[in-house]
Amino acid sequence: MMIERFYNIDNNITLPLLVFPELEELPWLAHCFTTRGGGVSQGIYESLNLSFTRGDEKDAVLENYGRVAKAMGSHPERIVTSDQTHTTNVRLVTEADAGKGIVIPRDYADVDGLITQEPGLLLATFYADCVPLYFVDPVHRAIGLSHSGWRGTVERMGAVTILTMRDHFGTKPEDLLCAVGPSICQDCYEISQDVAVHFQDEFPSVIEEVLVDKGHGKYQLDLWKINQFILQEAGVPQNQIFMANMCTCCNSDRLFSHRATKGKRGNLGAFLMIRQK
Repeated sequence: MMIERFYNIDNNITLPLLVFPELEELPWLAHCFTTRGGGVSQGIYESLNLSFTRGDEKDAVLENYGRVAKAMGSHPERIVTSDQTHTTNVRLVTEADAGKGIVIPRDYADVDGLITQEPGLLLATFYADCVPLYFVDPVHRAIGLSHSGWRGTVERMGAVTILTMRDHFGTKPEDLLCAVGPSICQDCYEISQDVAVHFQDEFPSVIEEVLVDKGHGKYQLDLWKINQFILQEAGVPQNQIFMANMCTCCNSDRLFSHRATKGKRGNLGAFLMIRQK
């Protein structure tokens, strides 16, 4: 389960952020998942919106990033952002990427996952119902952060991220600590037959556990459980996978949800960083 922590940004500003207690135990790691609270955006973006592309004021979004960065012990110039297009492309992030997507333009596209071994780089990915996946390799001091919507889940984004970390860092899945962040729950996530068939074809061994047939070509899908299954299938021990068990749609007063607001919303963010010594 995730819990809420309150970070003092200055004497007048408190920022509520969600964290996994199990990951908090690692002193070399900083992480969070944002809520709607503690920012300066107005209207449908109220208040901690992290999207530059949905119509919010740029200065407000920059201020919001500054607050999250400060809470993480960092600066906006050290954030590196994804360019999410529902792929399974994972980028190795280096010092040369610092600030990309925030203070300087990205020179890459179609990236839904970020991995690094560089201390002080604050990885950032974005959500409003899709699944955030956190990866921590305490043996090699390496981290990963990936966005997994239904397309990424069908294509096993979790497993792809683990393989990419193995290739670059020597990561072994049995050493990993993984977390599945806040996202839409099965009760809220209705899909049609054309989407359901992908899961029926790809995950026959667990399909009865993750997909409920509601009739008339409608189904309800459990993205939490299927991403947990993907991580276990890749070799991560079950007791090293931590679940937020928090629905963005059920909690749309506290979290941005695309479904709950019919697209009139801002973006939440997942953040992950190796602290500098």
